[in-house]
Amino acid sequence: MIAVLAALPFLSIAANLFAGGDSLDTWNHLASTVLPTYIANTLILCVGVAVGVMLIGVSTAWLVSVHTFPGRRVFEWALVLPMAVPAYVMAYTYTDFLQFVGPVQTWLRETFGWQASDYWFPDVRTIGGAVVVFVFVLYPYVYLLARAAFLERASGMLEVGRSLGLRPWQSFYRISLPLARPAIVAGTSLALMETLADYGAVSYFGVPTFTTGIYRAWFSLGDHVAAAQLATGLLGFVALILFAERFSRGRARFSTTNGRSHRLSAIALHGVKAWGASAFCLLTLALGFLIPAGLLLRMALAGGDAQFGVRFLGLARNSFILAAVAAVAAVVIAVLLAYTARMSRRSLPKLVNRMVGLGYAFPGSVIAVGVLIPVTRLDNWLANTMMAMGLDNPGLLLTGGISALIYAYLVRFLTISLQSVETGLTKITSAMDDAARSLGLGQGETLRRVHLPLLRGALLTGGLMVFVDVMKELPATLVMRPFNFDTLATQAFTLASDERLAEASTAALAIVAVGILPLILVSWQMTRSRKAT
Repeated sequence: MIAVLAALPFLSIAANLFAGGDSLDTWNHLASTVLPTYIANTLILCVGVAVGVMLIGVSTAWLVSVHTFPGRRVFEWALVLPMAVPAYVMAYTYTDFLQFVGPVQTWLRETFGWQASDYWFPDVRTIGGAVVVFVFVLYPYVYLLARAAFLERASGMLEVGRSLGLRPWQSFYRISLPLARPAIVAGTSLALMETLADYGAVSYFGVPTFTTGIYRAWFSLGDHVAAAQLATGLLGFVALILFAERFSRGRARFSTTNGRSHRLSAIALHGVKAWGASAFCLLTLALGFLIPAGLLLRMALAGGDAQFGVRFLGLARNSFILAAVAAVAAVVIAVLLAYTARMSRRSLPKLVNRMVGLGYAFPGSVIAVGVLIPVTRLDNWLANTMMAMGLDNPGLLLTGGISALIYAYLVRFLTISLQSVETGLTKITSAMDDAARSLGLGQGETLRRVHLPLLRGALLTGGLMVFVDVMKELPATLVMRPFNFDTLATQAFTLASDERLAEASTAALAIVAVGILPLILVSWQMTRSRKAT
C-alpha cells in the first residue's frame, strides 16, 4: 500500500505523457518556443554545479580530514552550515548585496569616485550567478560524503604510500581520490538533484528551467497535462543523473579487511600552507553561510517584515505544523517499513523500501503535479458521489486542506527518515532479537522494548532532517498549499519576488536558524563516532 501511494504521483505523470487534445497544442507550443531554452539552461546548471561542488567539497574535505591547521576543529562542523541556507534565500541576500544600490557597488563608487558608466560589475541575476549560488549552498553534500570516505577508507593505505615515498598530493591523487570516487559521485548526484528541484532561485534570477516551466504551465496556462508533460522531461534529467551515478561505480568495490579502522595521523601544516588552508576554508564558509546569514540579520534588524507579530507568528505556526506532522509521520512509517524488512525473510519488503526511497530523487514541483492530478480527481469523485446521495457538496476535502500537501512531503522526504532508521537497525545485532524471542516477546513487544530505545538517536536524526527539509521546501508548497495558507518559505519568496528584500529577511532568517542546530548535531555525531573507533 505504501509503495503504491509513493509511486502514484509518478504514474499519474507518466499517464499524461502522450495525452492529446488541447494539451497537445500547448505542448507543441512549448516545444517550439521555450523547451530548447529549458534544456540548455538545465544542462549549463548541471555542468557548472557539478564542477563547482566537486572542487570545493573535495578540497575542504581533504584539508580537514588529513591535515591540521589553525581553526580545523571549527571548520570540521562549520563547513556543513551552508546546507541550512536554502538556495532561494542565498539568491535574495546576494542580490541585495551586489546590486547597483547595494553596499559593494556603493562602496566602490564612494571610494574611487566612480559613476555608473565608469566601471563594469557582473550581474548576479544570471545563469552564472545561479551556478555560483548553487555551488556554495550544495557543496556540503560532497564535503560530508568525501570526508567520511577520506576518514574511513584510506588510513592504512595512505601510511603505506608514505612509507613508499609518496608525497601528500601524490597520495591524494593515487590513493585517496580513487577510493573516495563513489562517495564524491554520490554527493555530486545529490547536489544535482537539488539543483534540478529548485524553483525559488532560478525564478528570482529569471533563468527559465523545467521547474519554472512546470509552474507557469500549471498557473499561467491552466493546463495540468502540459505541466505533467514538462515534469516528465525533468524526470528524464533525474533518471540520467541516477544512471550516471550508478554507471560510474562500474564493478569497483571496496571493503575493510581488518574489521576495525584506525584514525589516520594528520599531517601538520606550517607557515603559509597552514594559513592558506585556514583562509580557503574560511572563505568557503563565509561565502556559503557567514555573509548570507549576516546580511539577513542586518536587514531583519534594520527593517524586517512590517507584519512581524501576529501575522509572522501565524506563518511560523503553519510552517512548524507542516514540518512537525510530516516529520512524525515520516519517522513512524520509516520504522514500520524498516522493521518489517528486518523481520521478514522475503525480499518484497526490501524491494518496497527501495521503491519508497525513490521520491527524494525527484523535485518537489514534479511530485506536486503528480499528487494534484489523482487527488483532485478523487476530490471531484467524492463530491459527485455525495451529491448523488443527496448530501451537500463537501468541497475540496483533500486539496482544500493540508492533507494532500503532507502526502507530497512524505513522497519527497520519506527516504531521509527511512535511511536513518535502517542505518540504526543495522547496528543492532540480531542476537538481541533472538534473546527477546527466547524470553517470550513477540515482534511488537521486541520493537517497543528493545529496538525503539536503541533507535532513539536514529529516530531523532531522521525526524530533524525531515523537519528542516520541509521548512525549506518551496516548489511543492507553492503549488499545493491551500488558499490563504502561507508559510515562512512562501512568505520569503513572495516578498523577495516583489523586491521587498528587507521584509523577506525575517522569514528567511527564521528558516536558516531552524536548520542550523540539526546540521551541527549531525556533523558532531559524525566526528564523535569516528573518534570512537
